[in-house]
Amino acid sequence: MKDKIPVILDTDIGGDIDDTWALAMLLQSPELDLSLIVTDTGDTTYRAKVAAKLLEVAGRTDVPVAIGLHQGDGDAPQAAWVANYDLADYPGEVIKDGVQALIDTIMASSEPVTLVAIGPVPNIAAALEREPRIAHNARFVGMHGSVRLGYDGAPETIAEYNVKADAAACRAAFAAPWEVTITPLDTCGLVRLSGELYAQVRDSDNPLAQAVMENYRIWAKDLSWTQTDPEAASSVLFDTVAVFLAFSEHLLTMEEVGLQVTDEGYTVIDETAKPIRCAMAWKDQTAFEKLVAARVTGKQPKAICNYELT
Repeated sequence: MKDKIPVILDTDIGGDIDDTWALAMLLQSPELDLSLIVTDTGDTTYRAKVAAKLLEVAGRTDVPVAIGLHQGDGDAPQAAWVANYDLADYPGEVIKDGVQALIDTIMASSEPVTLVAIGPVPNIAAALEREPRIAHNARFVGMHGSVRLGYDGAPETIAEYNVKADAAACRAAFAAPWEVTITPLDTCGLVRLSGELYAQVRDSDNPLAQAVMENYRIWAKDLSWTQTDPEAASSVLFDTVAVFLAFSEHLLTMEEVGLQVTDEGYTVIDETAKPIRCAMAWKDQTAFEKLVAARVTGKQPKAICNYELT
């Protein structure tokens, strides 16, 4: 088994519930060593509260929480879960300048950092502008784009939210001189838990799984843009695929694809553009969904080591 991979999570947690699932999965993935969480997009202080409280539940207050660029006071669908939570009481470190925290963590690392980006990336674009050298000690793994398929495997590509919300920032992140690996909607847009797999999470006594379910029920209560039943199945778990790609690609078909990010937020195939490693299809989606359920419930404490991690 290889040494743990140092990871920074850049997240818009507190928006779509999939970030909450992804953080729970990451914290219970023994291949990964979470060094820092940076909150991105919108009300980043609210998002930091959600992240910090989850870290407390996990017993991981050794992980600093950094507040990214504040971009407004938009919707906060998990606000009820942190209504009485004071970020000042977080036992770990809270850093006000998330961009600088990202830079400092990468530059101080003795080995390359895997930057897992599961939301729009204005923090990352700002960090690259402030200190371009971070690209030489990190790789970028993101949940971004729609290359050949749209949501739920639809044949029409779309301007995917994490790109569209700040297309210029995404363009800067893709163009930086680091390796870029993404899960576009072509793969991550298909992932849901249902049936017995979902029941494992819903009925789990694992504290993190219970926190995921608390947040999921709160999030789903006033949901207007989609329909989901927290007692029956998960919503689409886009971001969990990016967490997986931080340590393995073995369940996915990877392609190197030149991608251009348009001003409208489309990720368009362009042979003249920088090649991006894209997870374009599943080799075994069922195996991945089993892994998500096992990790979120803490039922797979050992690292996966019966195949070569790539």
